[in-house]
Amino acid sequence: MSSTLTRPPAAPSPLGSGFRGHPRGLATLFMTEMWERFSYYGMRALLVFYLISGGPDGLKAHLPGGGLGMTLATATAVYSVYLAVVYLMTMPGGWFADRMWGARRTVAVGGLVVIAGHFVLAAPGITPFLIGLALVAIGSGLIKANISAMVGHLYNPDDPRRDGGFTLFYVGINVGGLIAPFVIGTVGETVSWSLAFVLSGVGMAFGLVQYLRGTRHLAEASDHVPHPLSTSERRTLTRRTLAVLAVVVAFYGVVAATGHYTLTWALLPLTLIGLAVPVTVLVRIRRDRSLTADEQRKMRGYTWLFAAAAVFWMIYDQAGSTLLDFAKTSAAATIGSFTVPGSWYQSLNPIFIVILAPLFVWLWLHLARHRRAASNAGKFGAGLLLIGVSFLVFLIPMALSSGGARVSPLWLVVIFLVQTLGELALSPVGLSATTRLAPRKYCSQMLGVWFLAITAGDSVTALLSMAHVNLDAAPAVAIEGAVATLAGLAVYLSRRAISRLMGSAA
Repeated sequence: MSSTLTRPPAAPSPLGSGFRGHPRGLATLFMTEMWERFSYYGMRALLVFYLISGGPDGLKAHLPGGGLGMTLATATAVYSVYLAVVYLMTMPGGWFADRMWGARRTVAVGGLVVIAGHFVLAAPGITPFLIGLALVAIGSGLIKANISAMVGHLYNPDDPRRDGGFTLFYVGINVGGLIAPFVIGTVGETVSWSLAFVLSGVGMAFGLVQYLRGTRHLAEASDHVPHPLSTSERRTLTRRTLAVLAVVVAFYGVVAATGHYTLTWALLPLTLIGLAVPVTVLVRIRRDRSLTADEQRKMRGYTWLFAAAAVFWMIYDQAGSTLLDFAKTSAAATIGSFTVPGSWYQSLNPIFIVILAPLFVWLWLHLARHRRAASNAGKFGAGLLLIGVSFLVFLIPMALSSGGARVSPLWLVVIFLVQTLGELALSPVGLSATTRLAPRKYCSQMLGVWFLAITAGDSVTALLSMAHVNLDAAPAVAIEGAVATLAGLAVYLSRRAISRLMGSAA
């Protein structure tokens, strides 16, 4: 693909019809994200089960052997750290696009890294597992922020189709998420963990091939490097990277040589980094004196949205750990003599997304046409309130199953439905708001900032798991649900003040 380092970014694609009334490039990005999410949600449906398989918690969940035999608490920590690192890597992913490769090339590299990671995961043992998981996380981070930024490149900032385009893009995410548990989860639970990992890599390969074939439909801005590194900056970066790697290798070499190494030595630093980086990045951007007064004001408003999103994702991402284990151990999931794989519950959310997303697109447009448009802060408050309510509802089936009884799977259907309504009120709107609020200087990096909210939320979950907080017990679920509900009410009641800070982007 050609380089555009010497010319300014092109204007967004002109208005017109190509993909359901949207620019043709949206179809390419839709399909790329669909297959990347197939890979990601396959891991989401599979990971905790694979980690506990072969151990006491795996036997309790009636899983086949062949996994790593971890406890559920350790598996939850690993799972949460993995999710946190995936979204933590969106920051360097955006940086590579802004400073070195451009968004288009960065996504291609990320796809190759994800494919390699899944094939490494297929090898047995803890070492290939950790290496493969790291590769998948790094590759996903390179893809995630940049592909969303490229959706933004297809539209003018005030294009009325913009929110609708992001919601359609979000449907692509969830089509991949819908298919993955049925394919990857079923193969992992009933055939082979290794084959399931390979299939995840094959799915990403499909996505990468169609992406490379369809890049001609993307905006030229996607190939532009906004702030390329100078030669001296490249040399400084190389020296610093090598120095950090030397320190890390030396430190862990000493820990391993003295016989003190445990999995916590790998998880805890990543968790603390996952909490520190979001705070540091937001503070640095807000204190950047090169931003205009308008940009600084918008960033103050954006901080509120970020905090709301972090609390939201802390609960939402437990669908692959706390809710997944409950589904496997406490839900009456049989159809005749057929036992429904626990991973299938992960398809409920994307099914609801695909059904309900068009209704939300219509709702936002309908309110706007009647001059009753909901503000971003109002949508965020509603989303946070709904995710809190979902965990308060979760307390009911937990109580019903406390004596060992299996409860109706309809309880899980209701919980996932409430969470999906909250997600549609918050997540696609957050993507769109981030691209509108982003200071020009930070461009692709701002999508990385948005995904750091997920990093922060999952890091809290990981830290609680490592502190031996029983996240699948009623007290923890009740506290999380209450905190999210109260935070949602606070954001909703403060929506006008937050909107004033955000100005026209509210």
